[in-house]
Order: sequence, then C-alpha cells, then structure tokens
Amino acid sequence: MTTRSRTHAWPAAFFLLLIWNPVFLRADEFDPSHRLYSRVLATRVKNGTVDYRGLQSDPGELHSYLDQLASVSEDRFRKWTRAEQQAFLINLYNAATLRLIIDHYPVRSIKDIGGFLKGPWDQPVVRLFGRAVTLNHIEHGILRKEYGEPRVHFALVCAAKGCPPLRGVPYLAEKLEDQLEDQGRIFLKNRRKNYVDPKSRTVFLSPIFDWFEDDFTEKSGAVLAFVQPYFPKDDGRELLTRPHKIKYTYYDWTLNDSGK
Repeated sequence: MTTRSRTHAWPAAFFLLLIWNPVFLRADEFDPSHRLYSRVLATRVKNGTVDYRGLQSDPGELHSYLDQLASVSEDRFRKWTRAEQQAFLINLYNAATLRLIIDHYPVRSIKDIGGFLKGPWDQPVVRLFGRAVTLNHIEHGILRKEYGEPRVHFALVCAAKGCPPLRGVPYLAEKLEDQLEDQGRIFLKNRRKNYVDPKSRTVFLSPIFDWFEDDFTEKSGAVLAFVQPYFPKDDGRELLTRPHKIKYTYYDWTLNDSGK
C-alpha cells in the first residue's frame, strides 16, 4: 500500500516540475521569466549600449527567445494581467529591434534600414499572434493605444543613442512599476538629453516629450508636471518654484553600439 502510494505520487511531483521549471520547457514554449532574453541582455548590454557584433556572431538565444514570444496565442495573452501584457510587449519590441539591427549590421543608424516609403519601424519583422507585424504596430497600435501608459516611452529602445538606455534585465510583470519609475529617473538624469537651466528658466527636454506630448499631458495635464518628479532633486525643486519654458535637445540617431 505504501509502495503504491509512492509510485503514484512521484509522477505528479515530476509533472509539476515540468510545468514550473524553465529548464524543462520546450525550446519554443514561452517562459514568463524571460530567461533567455535575460542572458542575452546580461551578455551583450553594458551601460545601455549593445555589443551588436558579438550578438550577430552568436544570435541563437535571441532567436530562440523571439520564437518563444511568437508561440503565444492572442487568446492566452488576453488572459494575462495588464502588467504581464505590457512587460511582454516591451520585451518583444526591444528584442525584435536587436534582431533587426543584427540582421543589417554594420549600420551607422537604425534609420539606415529600409527605404524612403518604409523605414525600419514599418518593416513586418515582428512575429505576434500568428502574423508578421511592424515595430510601429507594437508601439502605436497596441501599447500606446490600449494601455495609456506614457512611461512606456522610457522603456522602448529604438537602438539610438538618443533613446532611453536599454536595461540589462528584462521587464517583468511583478517589477514593472518599479522598473518604469527607475527608467524615468535614469532618463531624466542624463544631462545630455534633459536638464534645467535656472538662469534662463528653461527646461531642456528630449524630443520624446515633444513627439508624444499628448501621452504625457493626458496623464499629468502638462509635460513639466509629468517630468518634475523624475528629475534629480535640485532640478525638481527648481521646477516647482516658478514657471519655465521648454526647449528640446538634439536627438542622436547614431546606433547605441558599444563598439563605437
């Protein structure tokens, strides 16, 4: 009797191990821990720049990760929480951008990819829900349209030096709020892109805040109201003391390549 119970208990425990341990996942089965992408980022990303040459020479884990994301059906996706969905789409966008670059590397800028009528963001290079879509579709057709989360502009990385930096870890649903807040602080701390000049009472901001002004004002009423909490303390306090005008800084489209 005891022996029979143990015999039946072992397969059940092993079955649970197969479900929850990523080691036992099929190569194309989605892993919600984004383990493969985590290894790609840990190996190829440093201080927001990317070793594209190294990634191009060994793209296997990136390809496998994108295969996993492509295996997710829309029905399954719609059953997830909003945070799970957003983390999935942000990682998909950034990982697909990495593959777009290495498919054309070496290039000086992502804008060198594609033609006059169809630039890099209009190429159907992303596999999602059984079809090929564009990076623009992920950003504008889904993330901006369905989630109303302006901080996504701190997370999506278009492979340019002017972008917010690519994090060295994936976005995860359980950490998404903290990660987006941290990205905002990192981006607004970069004085080549965003800074306050008290003498002229001018706030210099990345063009991202111009291009997507409506996203930020819809959330906070004004761009400066949105960015104020993300600035370093001295700049943030300055914004609270008196009115400031906005000017936009140069957006550098040079590839965020660690080799250059």
